[in-house]
Amino acid sequence: MSEFTKRILSGLVLAPLTVFAVYVGGPWLALYLSLAAGVMAWEFYRMARAGGSHPLAFIGIPAAALVPLAAHAHTLGILPVPVSAIVVAALAVLAFAMFLRPVEQKPLTAAAITVFGVFYTGAAITFGYAIRYFPYVADAAAGTALVIFPVWLTWSTDTGAYLVGRIVGGPKLAASISPRKTISGAIGGVATAGVMAWAYGTYVLRPLAQLTMTPAGLAVFAACISVAAMLGDLAESYLKREAGVKDASGLIPGHGGVLDRLDSILFALPIAYMLLPALLKPAPVVP
Repeated sequence: MSEFTKRILSGLVLAPLTVFAVYVGGPWLALYLSLAAGVMAWEFYRMARAGGSHPLAFIGIPAAALVPLAAHAHTLGILPVPVSAIVVAALAVLAFAMFLRPVEQKPLTAAAITVFGVFYTGAAITFGYAIRYFPYVADAAAGTALVIFPVWLTWSTDTGAYLVGRIVGGPKLAASISPRKTISGAIGGVATAGVMAWAYGTYVLRPLAQLTMTPAGLAVFAACISVAAMLGDLAESYLKREAGVKDASGLIPGHGGVLDRLDSILFALPIAYMLLPALLKPAPVVP
């Protein structure tokens, strides 16, 4: 079976499963994101070890997996997490590192990578849960449409950048990190995201979610998500290059690892959540 066929089959399984989890929401979405976060954390620490670091993966992996579950508990009013608890947890990781990693294994670096891994994987993917229950969301269909919006723009950016880069070529965007990416491709990705944002806003977001953005708002949202998606892709490429690995893992046939598949989305979701309060507006459909 060719790699292309594997990619198609994997996508046909994972895409509907993801949409279903987002639509159902609640504990099922939290569990789905928790599983993804735990796997991505494992992949991240695996790459860190390949690069010569010694993160406390036995702490970081369950911590990353707990973040989406904690977000769900917070929405239910069961487990409000104060900022002080996050600070204390980070300090606890440093304390563990001092006792579990000798000086030659750089305990400060180990602690920093461990904490960053939790934020990079568990915290970032949890913004998908937060967007699903954004204040303007009226029902499951609206929440699903809103979550898919930044994901749609991420895929649009990737497709546009690939096609324009192949056709136009030109100077490299970041040759030392990802030699095949070009400046023309990046511009094409942003432009494609702009067009796709207008289409999604017109034919999906407004009729399905009764939400909208002004034309200027759509342009700003598309540009920011597009740039964030490209930075997310470059960031993971940099991590893999530093670690000397081709893929984060081989868990998804044809795609590599979960982190390879979601690297851009990990940057796009927090940016989307930050922008939505300023750009999103209710747009009730008049019968």
